Amino acid sequence: MVGKGVELKVLARLFFYAAIWSVPMALPISILLSSLMTFGNLGEHMELLAMKASGISLVRIMKPLIVLMIFISGIAFVFQNNILPGAQQKFYTIMFSLRTKSPELDIREGSFFKDIPGYNLFVRHKEKTGLLREVTIYDYLNGFDNVMVIVADSGRMKVSDDKNYLILTLYNGVSFQSRVKRNARFDQSQTPFLREKFKLREILIAHNSNFVMADESVMQNREISKNIPSLRSFIRSTKEENDSITETFRPAFLGQVYSSAFKQGQSYQKSSFSTDTLIVMNYETFYNDLANDQKIRIMDEAKTKTERLSNDFTLKRYPQSDNQRRIINHEIELQKKFTYSVACLLFFFIGAPLGAIIRKGGLGLPAVLSIFIFVLYYTIETFGLKLAKQGMWHVWQGMWLSSAVLAALGIFLTYKAVNDSTVMNIDVWKETLQRFIGKREIRNYIQKEVIMTPPDYPKSISLMNKWNEEINLYLEQKQKNPFYISFWRQDFQDKPLAQLLTSMDYWIEDLLNSNENLIIGKLMDYPVITPYRFAFLNRSPIRWSCAILLPIGITIYIFYLLKQKQINNDLQISMKVNEEINKELINLKLV
Repeated sequence: MVGKGVELKVLARLFFYAAIWSVPMALPISILLSSLMTFGNLGEHMELLAMKASGISLVRIMKPLIVLMIFISGIAFVFQNNILPGAQQKFYTIMFSLRTKSPELDIREGSFFKDIPGYNLFVRHKEKTGLLREVTIYDYLNGFDNVMVIVADSGRMKVSDDKNYLILTLYNGVSFQSRVKRNARFDQSQTPFLREKFKLREILIAHNSNFVMADESVMQNREISKNIPSLRSFIRSTKEENDSITETFRPAFLGQVYSSAFKQGQSYQKSSFSTDTLIVMNYETFYNDLANDQKIRIMDEAKTKTERLSNDFTLKRYPQSDNQRRIINHEIELQKKFTYSVACLLFFFIGAPLGAIIRKGGLGLPAVLSIFIFVLYYTIETFGLKLAKQGMWHVWQGMWLSSAVLAALGIFLTYKAVNDSTVMNIDVWKETLQRFIGKREIRNYIQKEVIMTPPDYPKSISLMNKWNEEINLYLEQKQKNPFYISFWRQDFQDKPLAQLLTSMDYWIEDLLNSNENLIIGKLMDYPVITPYRFAFLNRSPIRWSCAILLPIGITIYIFYLLKQKQINNDLQISMKVNEEINKELINLKLV
């Protein structure tokens, strides 16, 4: 638009219709941001807490706004069905009209420019000054039989003062033009042509570069300018047209393929055979007895016939393919009338609970979360739209995929917010992340200032020695990894390990009463052993369901093997720490 010399009122109309066109995408994200900020402010100032303390649940607080969101969703639906099609029609009409204004500004590098009637223009490079480098022009004003090809090193294009012509100035080039006369007989291998070199050539092309508003009727058949009844009417009529085309061409095509290609009950001699018949009975024996030149001829004829049938099918299928593409585009536009309206309601059920959970108002964190969620929604919508356009999914599946994801996220956040979950607690997420990346917890003990009960060193050493013996027996049982089937038959509570860890805690608590810093320091060498939590697998339905579903079962099995290996290593380290503490107690003459 820049540099085209268009009046301000035209640009104002364009921006106005563009603003209307962006409403369906702007309304959902505005609802998401506003609900996040509103409930975030209520949570930050403890107003939500006060209402909940008064016995008012979060759902009851949201009820008036839910009614408002349903009303807004209805308005959005009416807007998209009645107002948006007309705005989109006018918007694209202005855009189409602007393309004919100053076409020299629309030339792009590395692609053909086809907006000038009778010419195709290819430019390899375009400089900021407007100079065109490595220009190739195809002039077919006189028909495709007399095409002129012009190749030049550089050139410029400008509009004449009266804006009725394009002046194309070319430098250092050559032109080629065939000199074929119609209805003339000549040798195809010796087609005459005219070749001309030039250093400077100016071409005058008749082209009206004044801004002329196109008729809005050029956009009436586009899906963007139709409401729901028009979309449904087009889809229904076009499907009926496709069905009629199928009913017309299918019998003829089947007859051409099967009736002429497969003639049953015929046998052939080596001396004579039909070139238009595929031998069905004893074909392999017949074919192997033929000479090589006859085999080649049969294959060439079969290839030629197959290509002809394929081309005929493609030619007859083209109208249906074009109609099917238009049907898909109209069905996508029809689904958009509903999906964007539903998205307004779904975004509210995401923003309001999320704001109550994070308890942060203002424009900082809510804006970041809103953009992140909307980008996620837009990415999923684009993915579903692409699959729908390619015909890999049904249109309703591709268009409602993003809404399904939003609905699941909204249900999850609403449930967590109603139950005051710690889903957004930073400490909880930090602890989970540390466990996921394998960061281990470290014991941190300090000497007590006041010791009420001195430690019983002999008893602690006795427990350590007995514990080491039990650990050796436990490690012998866990040394071998169980097979997949044996793994699912075992007890997942691991009671022996729980008893061993309880015994360890007893003497650690006892030795923490020591007044020796060396002993306290040794206690910090014990690794923190966390048993695997697979108790839910003790339920038979859950256990065998996971075992049968191999992706889930194998994942749990591998995690168990890795966790058990870690526990075994921690137990061996604990045994060494026991021995070191025993030696230190002997050296300190405490036993």
